[in-house]
Amino acid sequence: MILPDGYSDVPAGKIAAVVTHLEMTARPVLPSDPQGDWTLRRVETPALDWYRDLYRRVGEEWLWFSRMGMADAELAAIIQAPLVEVYALVQDGRDEGLLELDFRHAGQCELALFGVTAKLIGSGAGRWLMNRALEFSWSRPITRVWVHTCTFDHPSALGFYQRAGFRPFRRQVEIADDPRLDGSAPRDAARHVPIID
Repeated sequence: MILPDGYSDVPAGKIAAVVTHLEMTARPVLPSDPQGDWTLRRVETPALDWYRDLYRRVGEEWLWFSRMGMADAELAAIIQAPLVEVYALVQDGRDEGLLELDFRHAGQCELALFGVTAKLIGSGAGRWLMNRALEFSWSRPITRVWVHTCTFDHPSALGFYQRAGFRPFRRQVEIADDPRLDGSAPRDAARHVPIID
C-alpha cells in the first residue's frame, strides 16, 4: 500500500518511523581505523540473556524493540543460525558494541544489527566496527551488503552509513506498538519520540 500525500494518522499506542534501506554492491576501500583500544570477539553460540542485554544497552535509546519481544526459540533460530555471525565490540573487558552479519541469502550480507553503547558514541568505535563489518562481509563471495536505519535512530546514523559507502535504495514507513507502553522498553527511553497513549 502506498500512503497518500499529506498526513496519515498514527493510532494512539503506536509509533511510526521512516525506514531507509541502503546497499553497497562493490567492496569499498576502507578508511584508516580510528585510534582506540577496542577488540572484537565472535560469539559462536550467543546466550539469549547475554544477547538481549547487549541489544538493550546498544539500542534501547533508539527504540530497538523487534528482538526484545521474540520468544526464546524464535530468537535462537536467528542468532544461532549457522549463516549468522554475532560479534561483540569489547572495551576494557566489557561488551560495548553489537555486530550481527546475516549471510542466509546467497550472495549477500545483511548488516542485521550494528551499534555501540552510548558511552562509545562519538569515540570512533562505530567507524572501527564498520571497518570490521565490511572486512568480514566482503571476505565472502557476495555481491551486496545491505542495512537499514530509521528516523528513531541516532541523528547521524544515515549519514554515517552513506559515508561508509552505502547508497539508499528504498524507503518505508514502519508502524508498531510503542514498546515503552508494554514494558519492553523503559518509559523514559527515546525521549526524541513522543509517547501518545
